[in-house]
Amino acid sequence: MKTPKRIEPLIEDGLVDEVLRPLMSGKEAAVYVVRCGNQLRCAKVYKEANKRSFRQAAEYQEGRKVRNSRQARAMAKGSKFGRKETEDAWQNAEVAALFRLAGAGVRVPKPFDFLEGVLLMEMICDEYGDAAPRLNDVVLEPEQAREYHAFLIQQIVLMLCTGLVHGDLSEFNVLLTPDGPVIIDLPQAVDAAGNNHAFSMLERDVGNMASYFGRFAPELKATRYAKEMWALYEEGRLHPASVLTGEFAEEDVEADVGGVMREIEAARLDDARRRAIREADEKPADKAEEPPPPWMQ
Repeated sequence: MKTPKRIEPLIEDGLVDEVLRPLMSGKEAAVYVVRCGNQLRCAKVYKEANKRSFRQAAEYQEGRKVRNSRQARAMAKGSKFGRKETEDAWQNAEVAALFRLAGAGVRVPKPFDFLEGVLLMEMICDEYGDAAPRLNDVVLEPEQAREYHAFLIQQIVLMLCTGLVHGDLSEFNVLLTPDGPVIIDLPQAVDAAGNNHAFSMLERDVGNMASYFGRFAPELKATRYAKEMWALYEEGRLHPASVLTGEFAEEDVEADVGGVMREIEAARLDDARRRAIREADEKPADKAEEPPPPWMQ
């Protein structure tokens, strides 16, 4: 096939020998199968901001580091330079996340190179060497669903232990291989400690997994892994080998109504005392009696 213009620099640099076929086109990128020597790999070509449907919502950008204050000001103003820097930061986020997660043992495609807005990475295959299907395209037995769900919960824990939350995890961005699920599409990954929306995104990711696998094993819909792992994370006790139960008991402390009423009454009396003191200070002093004139003495 004709080489896409964006992949030409990789061929010129000897990173890619040949573009074989398009693999998929998603909301943020188009992916091609390419040949690198005797290996098949994927080239992910990021779409320009005005050509993709996924918006870089502020909640995803929060907490991401920038190179310097000039870059931060330009990104905030939305200038031409700022838009380019925002694009670069968006694309670099996935590259950085992939290297970070792959190094921590999370099942993600292995990244190789990133050049001119094109990410060269491992091709995830099925047992026949073809592109692996997405979870959304398979039908599972209940036991398979439980197994894959448990595996992905462990992967989410591993991600959180590295300080990242996927942010857009669903059955559409998990591939199924003979060795189990592989998580893909991470440009929206967020910093767990630096993003105020991290927990809500984690809860959504975990909820999506429970909802999908719950189609085949309904009991999974009642699990509460997100709150459980987040509580451990906030306490500094979450680690890759943490054993989770899927249960989480909310604190249910009975309100001390009597104590609250006593506090209110004490505040009322204190306020009354302050008002009385203020009124006394503002009241004009009585004039001293003048002595009687001499002829009256």
